[in-house]
Amino acid sequence: MQYYSTKRQVPPVSLGEAILKGLPDDNGLFMPEQLPPLPAEFIDKLPHLSLEEAALGFAETLLKEDLPADVLRDMVHKTLGFDAPVVWLAPHTGILELFHGPTLAFKDFGARFMAQAMSYFLPKGDKPLHILVATSGDTGSAVAHGFLGIPDITVAVLYPKGKVSNFQERQFATLGQNITAIEIDGTFDDCQALVKQAFLDEELNKHFRLSSANSINISRLIPQAFYYVYAYAQAARQYGNQPVYFVVPSGNFGNLTAGMFARQMGLPIAGFVAATNANDIVPKYLQRGEYMPRPSVATISNAMDVGNPSNFARLADMFPTWGEMKKHLYGYAFSDEATRAAMQEVKQKYNYVIDPHGAVGYLAWEQFRKEHAPENAVGIVLETAHPAKFGEVVESVLGEAPAIPERLRHLMEMPKLSIPLSKDYASFKSFLMRHYPN
Repeated sequence: MQYYSTKRQVPPVSLGEAILKGLPDDNGLFMPEQLPPLPAEFIDKLPHLSLEEAALGFAETLLKEDLPADVLRDMVHKTLGFDAPVVWLAPHTGILELFHGPTLAFKDFGARFMAQAMSYFLPKGDKPLHILVATSGDTGSAVAHGFLGIPDITVAVLYPKGKVSNFQERQFATLGQNITAIEIDGTFDDCQALVKQAFLDEELNKHFRLSSANSINISRLIPQAFYYVYAYAQAARQYGNQPVYFVVPSGNFGNLTAGMFARQMGLPIAGFVAATNANDIVPKYLQRGEYMPRPSVATISNAMDVGNPSNFARLADMFPTWGEMKKHLYGYAFSDEATRAAMQEVKQKYNYVIDPHGAVGYLAWEQFRKEHAPENAVGIVLETAHPAKFGEVVESVLGEAPAIPERLRHLMEMPKLSIPLSKDYASFKSFLMRHYPN
């Protein structure tokens, strides 16, 4: 299958080229030329499938033209060494726990699959691959761990100084080896702008083979669809054919776009709810029909602090008009004050500790259920990260610190290896030219 740019100003490319390149030359985003329908018999048997079986069925439908069956099976197996259970807080209200992977966040799915895919498609004996990735929190750690130690691939993680949690920072800034953490004196949007400018820099691209591991890379999005398929299977086991809505805490909108891929391929999802913090660009677009990006503002749900979501271009490509998008997507935004209150409510009512991003999702589901949902609707809120990743916020709100899983506790004692840089592009480019061999 070929992959085209959302800007449609350059020729389409193969899957391997799209993955290794990351961004098209016209600065659009890669999209598959078709989203083939999931077989009816696959959907019928979904309630009886494991996570790996559900993921493989989806992957085979989308990628069978691009990857041999045995290679694809091995990639899915190596990606999914952990579960993604739905925990039912109350009738018709579920929490999809996406934090059982190695870095306690949903991005483990995409990062681990992408590492396998890039390693497979990278020409042997050619230039090494240099991955540039901007992170507002969880992407950096997932990508760093996914690619740690993979031959001929290096990763530079750009993150905003003082705007990710201490635990998040330690997960990618203490690793060394082929991972370099770069602490930018600016916002996430500044980090993302540096990455995008690097991809458009002809001199850099002659010197290096560059790629991205953000959700702008198509190989990050595709495996994020796996858990929508499996979560739907769990809802079908519990509630039969009742309508299922996914509530997605959203920043750069890659996670929600992956769910839209699954829906476009025929997974019977009734609709999506985008839940944001004060960075409410998409909810306002859904209300007014005007897309108006602006500088991001800092919140306690910092992984969603994005003022110009990259993946909105993919959503706009799937739904070219405001009216079409509104048929499938609802949007709500909430303040830090409301988020804290929701974290307390979930703990008091259900004895469940939810992180601030999941709390925003919980609020959106409660509001959507009152305003729009059918009486028998099933809501699945994506809990995108373990509460320990935001331990300081959780402790300040609930009065108790969430336990850090034993396998990651040692990171807090390791020295930070990050390199401080300004948000000036010339400084960033100069660093890359000095730091990496071509």
